[in-house]
Amino acid sequence: MTVTVTNWARNIRFRAERFHQPRSVAELRRIVAGSTSLRVLGTGHSFNAIADTTGDLVSVAGLPRVVEPDGRAGTVTVSAGLRFGELAAVLDRAGLALHNLGSLPHISVAGACATGTHGSGIGNGGLATAVRAVELVTADGDLVTIDRGAAEFPGAVVALGALGVVTRLTLDVVPAFEVRQWVYEGLPTAVLRERFDEIMAAAYSVSLFTGWRTDRIDQVWLKRRGGPDVSGTWFGAVLADGPRHPVPGCPPEPCTRQQGVPGRWHERLPHFRLEFTPSSGDELQSEYFVARADAVAAFDALDAVRERIAPALQISEIRTVAADALWLSPAYRRDCVAFHFTWHPDAAAVADAVGVVEEALSAFAARPHWGKVFTMAPEAIRESYPRWEDFRRLLGGFDPAGTFRNEFVARHVGAG
Repeated sequence: MTVTVTNWARNIRFRAERFHQPRSVAELRRIVAGSTSLRVLGTGHSFNAIADTTGDLVSVAGLPRVVEPDGRAGTVTVSAGLRFGELAAVLDRAGLALHNLGSLPHISVAGACATGTHGSGIGNGGLATAVRAVELVTADGDLVTIDRGAAEFPGAVVALGALGVVTRLTLDVVPAFEVRQWVYEGLPTAVLRERFDEIMAAAYSVSLFTGWRTDRIDQVWLKRRGGPDVSGTWFGAVLADGPRHPVPGCPPEPCTRQQGVPGRWHERLPHFRLEFTPSSGDELQSEYFVARADAVAAFDALDAVRERIAPALQISEIRTVAADALWLSPAYRRDCVAFHFTWHPDAAAVADAVGVVEEALSAFAARPHWGKVFTMAPEAIRESYPRWEDFRRLLGGFDPAGTFRNEFVARHVGAG
């Protein structure tokens, strides 16, 4: 059917001739087998044209809901269109948990994994590192499963939707746990430079929020598993006297509980609560990953151009991500620090600011988040991924006719 579909931020209007919402895997297989150009849309929380197509656009949200926890195996099998918030509630009732969650529980499991989305914590890999098996429909309509032991598995998880339509994922789980969350304000950047690793290792998950306008970090969010109450001051920062929203001036109600109130893992690890709409689309986002060893130097490079990026900025978040072995993961083979930027919805101003950020980070082999706004040349991105050619060969084997290869994939990956 022909409908007007946009992404969450409404900066992308999909050009698809047909929009499909199959209700069964069998129906999905027929759609894929009959298409020559097809892309999959998750929850639409991407800010570039990664999901765009001029052919068939498919949503997997209507496929039968699957949540199959297996505590003995330490896994859960889920339907691709399920949102993390929906999955987490079922897991928690079964006494199980995921190792980490992103800022938003509203995003789909398959979409987040396919683009390298992550949470925070120096020991925590991105969300895709929990994947143990991928089930997908290939270009000829076949249904295949790729397990962790398969040679092609490291290229099939963060795959940008280029190998096929993911229908189900099997994820590793851990025993459920509780988390307490605190917010500190006014961390001096001089202290951050001197003790970066110590600060980022101070909790299970640590996020720094800054507007790049002063010599202090606006907020530090600490998410801890157990442990005593925190003190009123910490590395020169002061404990917030009430709940906070990371964006200045926004009410804190959409945010997860703070001030050390204990809560279940899925009610604290995200920054935002599932029952609230976290964004009306009035924002754009970018994010860049650099080696954690370069964190302070990269921070200094961005700080040196803060006057040029601050006018377009709502808030910036700094997090850490543990290294993994997934070929197109932004954290492939290196522990990372991720610099995230939430911009005002002004495309021209954002384009200018993104150019400034990318120039500042050019000395650090920065890798952009696949689902956010970036302008880096494909050649520069490819140079930072040692298994790039392996992924191209994998793509050529799975999709030789280019059914899933839209303009974004063709530009950044090539023909395979």
